[in-house]
Amino acid sequence: MRLTRLGSKSKVIQEALRLFVIEQRWRLAEGKVAGILGVIYDHEVGHADEVLTDIQHKYLDTVISVMHIHLDPRNCMLAIAVRGGAKRVRKLISEIEGVKGVKLVRPMLMASEQ
Repeated sequence: MRLTRLGSKSKVIQEALRLFVIEQRWRLAEGKVAGILGVIYDHEVGHADEVLTDIQHKYLDTVISVMHIHLDPRNCMLAIAVRGGAKRVRKLISEIEGVKGVKLVRPMLMASEQ
């Protein structure tokens, strides 16, 4: 990021903190959240594809869309669009993290109610 775009170091720090607070607010939220879960996994480990699909079907009230991306011969990435109760989304993330073969779960969520 170029400092000239925002003007100064203090503006960059201010913007970074603002984005951090917005992106982390969902972790404590009790209301609705919306966003994307990025998941990277090894599809050759323990039926990871099938288990992740079963979890998505279990959360049809929360999962609104999924994009499957092949990264290389073994690794895949899911971009799971979600919308719903924060508690339910946290439970979904927990289940995905528990799947054998999942390497990374990166939520990019925002609370829609404060």
